[in-house]
Amino acid sequence: MIIMHRSSINIFPLSVCLAGYPCALVYRRFLFYQPATVIHLFHAFSGLALAAFNFGSQIYHSAVCILVQFLMLRLMGRTVTTVLSSFTFQMVYLLAGYYYTATEEYDIKWTMPHCVLTLKLVGLSFDYYDGGKEPSQLSLEQRNGALSSVPSLLEMYGFSYFYGGFLVGPQFTLRSYQKLVAGELTDCPGQPPNSVIPAMKRFALGFLCLVIYAIFSPYYPDSYYLTDEYDVSAQPFWYRCVFILLWAKVILYKYVSCWVIAEGVCILAGLGYNGVVDGKHKWDACANMKVWLFETTPLFTGTISSFNINTNAWAARHVFKRLKFLGNKSLSHVTTLIFLTIWHGLHSGYILCFSMEFFIITVERQALALVRDSPLLTKLANSPLYPLIYVVQQFLHWLFMGYPLVPFCLFTYDKWLKVYSSIYFCGHVVFLAAFLIIPYLRKALVPKKERSQIKQD
Repeated sequence: MIIMHRSSINIFPLSVCLAGYPCALVYRRFLFYQPATVIHLFHAFSGLALAAFNFGSQIYHSAVCILVQFLMLRLMGRTVTTVLSSFTFQMVYLLAGYYYTATEEYDIKWTMPHCVLTLKLVGLSFDYYDGGKEPSQLSLEQRNGALSSVPSLLEMYGFSYFYGGFLVGPQFTLRSYQKLVAGELTDCPGQPPNSVIPAMKRFALGFLCLVIYAIFSPYYPDSYYLTDEYDVSAQPFWYRCVFILLWAKVILYKYVSCWVIAEGVCILAGLGYNGVVDGKHKWDACANMKVWLFETTPLFTGTISSFNINTNAWAARHVFKRLKFLGNKSLSHVTTLIFLTIWHGLHSGYILCFSMEFFIITVERQALALVRDSPLLTKLANSPLYPLIYVVQQFLHWLFMGYPLVPFCLFTYDKWLKVYSSIYFCGHVVFLAAFLIIPYLRKALVPKKERSQIKQD
């Protein structure tokens, strides 16, 4: 998941996300029928203008990486070497940027949009490589993204700087961008899409989330964790835990708002068009958030499934699924999380966050399997007591969603260790205890006959 710090709700994210709306309107009104070259120029220069306004001369970092990627595709061809070279160069460049610009705080700097660009360019090399294979060798996702030829340099700049996905995503393939430029992503063939109302709905939802964050975030700042007020001697244990729960809920609204507002830009331009399902035109091709699921799910897996969807899909498509040769889903999952950890940055907090996320998901899956296989627990879950169970489950869900976010947002060892020490590493203790106890509960609550049947399956 792409995470931005509290200070990232600042001029750059808002300027890029909001400025995308007039850019999309200009495209719809004046450029929809223009040649591809004109559209590429508009997308490239509008995105460059936004980047230059915020980063000045530092925009050369993205320009150089796009040029190098183009030369790799053009000179090295559809080879594994091209993919590996692209992956290595783009990731090393990003990590070098993290290293040379790193501070103990989160700053608005060129590496913020560059991490999004890195995934775009690495994914581009995979899609070009897939274009040389027989369609029967590819999955449906790979066929949809596969490229039949090397894109032009101008096309790559238009794709990379497209105002709807330059800063916070969403991730989309060059093939989808080509369809946009060709005027294919519309519910009215040959005309601009009827997407104004769907776009405004996403904008309104994103703006509402932004208002919620703006109102409540001053009461739940990251910096509070490092004050004497958030201390064992100053506040009771329950208060420190509840603060983490409320802080996590509020802090995530800033990501929700940026992604949903950016999605509205993509819908307005047409990139969000996703065909017809059950007779209705869908506009969710660039959806990065399932807001209703995010708000209502009591499960950690549900929150992850609803959050930063396109980046998670990118990691699944280009990392997890391509590690199928390992023959072990858990190993592929761990490798994918290691990649995402490194991609986010070099701070120890990222390592702790993603390792804790993997552990929590593992325990939750074991617990869900126990409830499913135990007649007693299944009956309890379907009983009139479920509303009470749901409330308790949501409390634990958001408490322990916030737990791994603490090191993610505080970055450095000395800061997150102070917070974890003040709450006695309760998250680690609870999930380690659950991991050790669940096998014994399975023996006690799942009939022996059903356990045997499960092992055979």
